[in-house]
Amino acid sequence: MFWASSSQWGKRGGWTLALALLVAGCPRSGPGAAAPPKLVSDWFAIKVGDRTVQMQLAIYSAELEHGLMERRDLGRDQGMLFVYGTPVRMSFWMRNVSLPLDIGFFSPEGELKEIYSMLPFDEASIRSRDVRLQFALEMNQGWFHDNGVRPGAKLDLVALGEALKARGATPGEFGLR
Repeated sequence: MFWASSSQWGKRGGWTLALALLVAGCPRSGPGAAAPPKLVSDWFAIKVGDRTVQMQLAIYSAELEHGLMERRDLGRDQGMLFVYGTPVRMSFWMRNVSLPLDIGFFSPEGELKEIYSMLPFDEASIRSRDVRLQFALEMNQGWFHDNGVRPGAKLDLVALGEALKARGATPGEFGLR
């Protein structure tokens, strides 16, 4: 710790320096302060094809494991996006999930590759055919069909990158800019 004596800096200079150091160490508040990171429970508007979906983002291992377990309802255009750090073969099940869902698997480039239906409480794994997938979107069953969202549709990766930043993550950790 640096301490200025009155003979070196004068009484006023020492107190000014001490006050400046104290203020510099205090957290900022007010209009210029950074907002706290958003949580898995927060919603983000992200497009899939030409449809805007309100998505919750599962990005950390506990969130990826828990997903929509114990959820009682999901709005018409609401879903959960599972975001992985590297491409993988996807495998999902419906343990403790009471809602009938569809899941869409996306490539690292954001292209929808596969869609599957999942039944409530079904513990049989739904495995992707493709081994190079990075995002999975769970929606109410029938959502993809009812909204004309088919393989080839694109996930808005720019909006996803902004949502990841709002969650306190670095988009680069997930292969995004």
